[in-house]
Amino acid sequence: MPRQAKAQRALTHEQIWTALDRLAVRAGLSASGLARRAGLDPTTFNKSKRITLEGRARWPSTESLAKALAATHTSIDAFVQLLAEGTAGAHAVPMLGFAQASGDHFDDGGFPSGAGWDEIALPAGSDQHAYALKISGEAMKPVYRDGTIILVSPASPVRRGDRVVVKTRSGELVVKELKRRTARTIELTSLNPALADRTLSAKNVLWMARIVWASQ
Repeated sequence: MPRQAKAQRALTHEQIWTALDRLAVRAGLSASGLARRAGLDPTTFNKSKRITLEGRARWPSTESLAKALAATHTSIDAFVQLLAEGTAGAHAVPMLGFAQASGDHFDDGGFPSGAGWDEIALPAGSDQHAYALKISGEAMKPVYRDGTIILVSPASPVRRGDRVVVKTRSGELVVKELKRRTARTIELTSLNPALADRTLSAKNVLWMARIVWASQ
């Protein structure tokens, strides 16, 4: 008789939680947003709940997992596929709704600061200061629609044709495409053809950061 096939390795703690993070991303949600949609305590899937105070791994309950799948209309087979994708290529980054991304949520260099930031697992990159913004409304269509999550990298070089997030000294935050930049002006193309392009004085721009990924 042929030898019995070796049993498959058990799923790891990291694989299960990463699959849940991927489930949240596919639904356009953060970990806490997924928990809320599933009718659970908003902190149920937070990273702080994944390890006990004693340092032991805490696993999601089958009940909370079932509720998350139901809330996102995800089948068991689809969740297994998320497990099969493994843990490589994703890491946690700060996330904030674009409509709320003003005031004290950034420092003068364009890096996330202050309270109110959530966390979401997105494709890994070389910029450890990258962050995510969730678009609301249809003002940026057809490029970005309501619910789209964009990954912004303050450390990435910005070139003509890049889609960028720009913060003005007056506090305005805009998402456009960089058309041209000179020592005096920054010309921006609107992502929505129904809206006018912008030309800003370079001295009135606090910072500009490149968009390196979007959940399309």
